[in-house]
Amino acid sequence: MAGPRKLGEFEIIRRFFAPLAAQEPGAFALGDDAAVLSVPPDRRLVVTTDAVVRGLHFLAPDPPDSVAVKLLGVNLSDLASMGAEPMAYTLTAALPEDLDEGWLRGFADGLDGMQREYGLSLVGGDTVGTPGPLSFSLCAFGLVKPEAELRRSGAREGDRIYVSGTVGDAALGLRVLRGQLGMLTGAERQWLVDRYRRPRPRLALGGRLHGLAHAAIDVSDGIVADLAHICEMSGVGARLRADCMPLSAAARRALDKGAVSLADLLVGGDDYELLFTISPDKAAVLAELSDELACPLAEIGEIVALRKGEGSRHPVLVVDEEERVLDVGGGGFRHF
Repeated sequence: MAGPRKLGEFEIIRRFFAPLAAQEPGAFALGDDAAVLSVPPDRRLVVTTDAVVRGLHFLAPDPPDSVAVKLLGVNLSDLASMGAEPMAYTLTAALPEDLDEGWLRGFADGLDGMQREYGLSLVGGDTVGTPGPLSFSLCAFGLVKPEAELRRSGAREGDRIYVSGTVGDAALGLRVLRGQLGMLTGAERQWLVDRYRRPRPRLALGGRLHGLAHAAIDVSDGIVADLAHICEMSGVGARLRADCMPLSAAARRALDKGAVSLADLLVGGDDYELLFTISPDKAAVLAELSDELACPLAEIGEIVALRKGEGSRHPVLVVDEEERVLDVGGGGFRHF
């Protein structure tokens, strides 16, 4: 009996990806060599690119729609960290020969749901075969008012450090998928898995931080590692209060049960929350914004001056409620 018919590149584009470009006239239904997009004269273009690879950023059993949600979500989180509004994206898909049509349909449906929620369209890309693992690269475009983009480089001594949402959940979700944390309830484990598979980019918050935040970044490699990026770009240090970290009920229970340490939660990646610094006199304004957006924001530390001779050391000092320094190892995820 003959095996299932394999789809060619152009049929894959026509069936699964061209419908995702229908709302953007300049995408030409993905039928031309490139898209032509208009940028309003009072906006600047923000561009970001991220890739996901099976076995590294997502697991083989992960539902295809969740892979799409993560792929687009991590790029939208980069736009959020710059204070940008989503506009469009391009997609490169490297597909193994044994990938079936049902997987591609689920993946396209996941992209479609994200597009509808966040108001952007696919405008181009490339589809190739690969002997290696399934992987995708996505380039997202956003818009921001001139001089309104958020940067990593503006943190000032005395700034307070804030983070949205809760931290450490995604890293625990990966542990659940690897068969760990069996002491948690089914609902708690599912919550953590969803946090790993389906990040929720803080676009509304990022768009409102201009004039409030001096520096911002999204939490992709772990809160300690990403705060260090702010410190390095700003020429400052940071004092992080471990006892002030906002934790979900599931993460708190895993911590109380001794299944994980607080350091594990501080260096775990994939949360895609926003981490930013503001002047202490803006705290009341920030609290009002938190209420307005129904977005929890927690003060977790302070920007400090780098002491002489510390330029080559890790710029983030993590202390507990008794001011004891916590060892957080390398500080977070590293690709190389």
